[in-house]
Amino acid sequence: MIVDVHTHSPTHVHAVPENEKRTYLGWHSGDPVATTNSYLDYQTGMAGADVSIVFNIHVPDTERFVGTPGDATRINEDTAAFVALDSNRIGFMSVDPMRHDWKEEMDKSIGLGLVGIKLGANYQRFDPLSREALALYARAEKLSLPILFHTGASPVREAPLQYAHPLVTDEVAIRFPDLKIVMAHVGHPWVRETVVTIRKHPNVYADVSAIYTRPWMTYEAMLMATEWGVMHKLLFGSDFPITTPKYAMERLRAVNEIVEGTNLPKISLEQIELIIHADALGILNLKDPRGK
Repeated sequence: MIVDVHTHSPTHVHAVPENEKRTYLGWHSGDPVATTNSYLDYQTGMAGADVSIVFNIHVPDTERFVGTPGDATRINEDTAAFVALDSNRIGFMSVDPMRHDWKEEMDKSIGLGLVGIKLGANYQRFDPLSREALALYARAEKLSLPILFHTGASPVREAPLQYAHPLVTDEVAIRFPDLKIVMAHVGHPWVRETVVTIRKHPNVYADVSAIYTRPWMTYEAMLMATEWGVMHKLLFGSDFPITTPKYAMERLRAVNEIVEGTNLPKISLEQIELIIHADALGILNLKDPRGK
């Protein structure tokens, strides 16, 4: 079974009107990135995965800050409604620890059937080690809600890089050892820091989403994970709509192309297949939405 642990819910129910399409250059080294998409776009793009985890990030002023239109106050309702349409999807909520009503938002989202949390402290602009954030992690740990953190770089100028550095996750995991954590994007470009963090904490993992358009970064991340013995702690993800599962699998399987003809070590393709087929649901204590 292939589980894509990192996908963003569509911005539009139907086809995106021309005047609402958003495309950005420089978000990665590949083609321009379209951040607007429809329900059908998602269904088509996710054809390579059996199950997907779906979410968006609760940020103020969604259009200005992250470049996609939408009502930030309805992100969790929209995610739950989208997930309910397909038994292959699992929904995560997003909450803002700086809002006075974040506990109510969490409870409401649980009632909607959302079973984990997506946080991007850099995008949401909160100190990930603040008193408010620590209170959120404590409640998530108590309720057995896994948290997927945005970790690593961002093209958004206002998003503080220090809030998304992998060593922040180390601090969180020290304080909350039973909290299931996924560090997105292997913390690129800080893949080494991510690898040593997931190595030391039993309940901390990383997803490999959205690194594929940078071949050297992909190779370096896989090499570091191999040398430090944590390939089994890497989960498959695409970061749809940034990439698709099909593209992600193609590029992972081509990880050694960049070192062909050199004496640099090759990454085990058997280990790559174990990442693609990782038991993410079992690791995160999530039920198979298909009832299997």
